[in-house]
Amino acid sequence: MAVLDILKSIWDFFATYVLQKAPYMVGFLTLLGYTLMGKKWYDTLGGTLKAIIGMLILNAGSGGLTSTFRPILAGLKDRFNLSACVIDPYYGQNAVQEAMESIGKTFADTMMLLLIAFIINILLVRFNKITKCRALFTTGHVQVQQAATAIWLLIFALPMLAGDGASVPIPMMIVMSILLGAYWAVGSNLTIKPMQELSDGAGFAIAHQQMFGIRLGYFLSDKLFGTNGGKRKKEIKKVGELEMPGFFSIFNENMVCTAILMTAFFGAILAIIGKPYFVGTGEIGENMNFVWWCFDKSLNFAVYLAILQLGVRTFVTELTASFQGIADKLLPSSVPGVDCAVCYGFGDANAVTFGFLAGLVGQLVAIIALIVMGSPTIIICGFVPVFFDNATIGLVANEKGGLKACLTIPFFVGLCQVFGSALIAGWCGLAAHGGYLGMFDWATVWPVFTVIMKYLGYIGVAIVAVILLAIPQIEYRMDPKGYFLITEDYEAYKQYKGIKGPYDD
Repeated sequence: MAVLDILKSIWDFFATYVLQKAPYMVGFLTLLGYTLMGKKWYDTLGGTLKAIIGMLILNAGSGGLTSTFRPILAGLKDRFNLSACVIDPYYGQNAVQEAMESIGKTFADTMMLLLIAFIINILLVRFNKITKCRALFTTGHVQVQQAATAIWLLIFALPMLAGDGASVPIPMMIVMSILLGAYWAVGSNLTIKPMQELSDGAGFAIAHQQMFGIRLGYFLSDKLFGTNGGKRKKEIKKVGELEMPGFFSIFNENMVCTAILMTAFFGAILAIIGKPYFVGTGEIGENMNFVWWCFDKSLNFAVYLAILQLGVRTFVTELTASFQGIADKLLPSSVPGVDCAVCYGFGDANAVTFGFLAGLVGQLVAIIALIVMGSPTIIICGFVPVFFDNATIGLVANEKGGLKACLTIPFFVGLCQVFGSALIAGWCGLAAHGGYLGMFDWATVWPVFTVIMKYLGYIGVAIVAVILLAIPQIEYRMDPKGYFLITEDYEAYKQYKGIKGPYDD
């Protein structure tokens, strides 16, 4: 019994301080990778610390962006008396916790679901010659958010499995773990090709909330605005190639572009909300100059975006280098799935801003449409979906289809985020608790899965599992020779495909 207690304490510590904390999860993977490679202890220590610090820097940038935007959301909600559902992972997680408590269920089961689903992900990658899954989902905070939403959607879709007790029964836990673990493995696997091409073989995938959206944006950008896989010759004008006359050339500088666009956009929103509201909430003092405060607030977006990009450059080299040890010894032909912000250090940095703004416009158009149509569920856009979804997809879209794709694809993604979230959050009851995860995959893919399971029961669960596991098999059959080559030797993959990387001379 004592041994079991010790093992449980070790697991509780690991789950709380490592598995749920992305910087330390990345540090743990880096430590494991360098150890398996037989690196000297001081190189292992230095690389591990660099990876952790880089992720902490990235989190500081991400957290700053979120905290800067949240008072603006609250202002829009309070100032205009809007009682609505906020699409944001943190609002969504809180909504699930309230919803679980309202039906007498414990939220603690989320961590057990996360553990089993993560093991499923590892097994699918370990046997990738059979499953064709090549990416390990490592972003722990995202896993917690998704486990929370997934467990509620399954309770809603399959109430017969939910049981009467406070804990989620084992059969439901097993079913949900298989589906969620498969989603992590398959979704992150879909992003390998877009990320390898964007980063010229940096060796990572995206493990976040818009993985299907990234691959869809990659596909549509190439088909609609790009070369269609090289089948047609076409000049693609990317965001960074815009020829801006005169003073417009300042937009070629990422920090300046972000600062100006954010000041114009959010300055207008802050002005509409008005100084009295922010004085009342204690954001600013009565005697403070409101115009200057708006200007300062807007510039912080450029600051935090720069911090975020610094964090990426700091840790991505260590993680991808050390993961080679894991790939060689434990998970061959695989890559780590990381936070979507990692890709902002590659490609055209201004595409991040353009994609974000295009997606925000799409969300605002959809929100206005909901109000006009008298929708019972009104959505308030959260910063995490509107920025991280649309900036990431915009970056990929720009790489494949240029400026037109960068503006068009995120705009329609914004529409999907709002309309899809309104439908599923209102239907499953989370809107009544004020929040929903709301990011692309959870506003499109998971609502479809929920419909299938709700109306087809156990057969629906089997159909969803088959759909997920079939996706990498189909992708493999489209290019058997290059499928594993792209992760094992990207330079050889480029020669095989006859392509030139974005950083080649």
